[in-house]
Amino acid sequence: MIAPCLPGAQLEEVENDEYKGFVKVKVGPITAQYKGVAKFVEKDDSNHRVVIRGEGRDTRGAGNAAADITASLESTAEGTRVNVVTDLKITGKVAQFGRGVMADISKKLMGQFADNLSELVLSKGGDSQDSQSEDSSNQDSEAIDLLSIAGSSIGKKLVPGWIRNRQKKT
Repeated sequence: MIAPCLPGAQLEEVENDEYKGFVKVKVGPITAQYKGVAKFVEKDDSNHRVVIRGEGRDTRGAGNAAADITASLESTAEGTRVNVVTDLKITGKVAQFGRGVMADISKKLMGQFADNLSELVLSKGGDSQDSQSEDSSNQDSEAIDLLSIAGSSIGKKLVPGWIRNRQKKT
């Protein structure tokens, strides 16, 4: 149900609390596909909180990604707020863009994920789980273009450095 909400993600197999699949990302000319597994480390129904650990390896062997994701639900006057905290560690070509750029990308990606999840829940009423899991396993997931998500924030951080490097060469 949730995998199709994350741009670039595709679920391949579910076994107990272990979810196997991949995430395709594109940052400018660099495309990476991380194949891996996510599993619940903690489920606390009474406090409406889960902790998920995800680990993946670039299928070309050019890096790894690991994330600890803590999600909790909080009742508000308007409805329910979902709080998500992610500790992401990434190596390889995608990591060359630096911590600040990756933080901007992560923030916008999570916003897109939240919008997609909200749309899914509102459109389906959250009660057709069987058809949703079929959709996620049959869907051909395209690489999410992280530069297009980050937009101007990347340009503001990368362009000045590019200009400085060009000036040094001349």
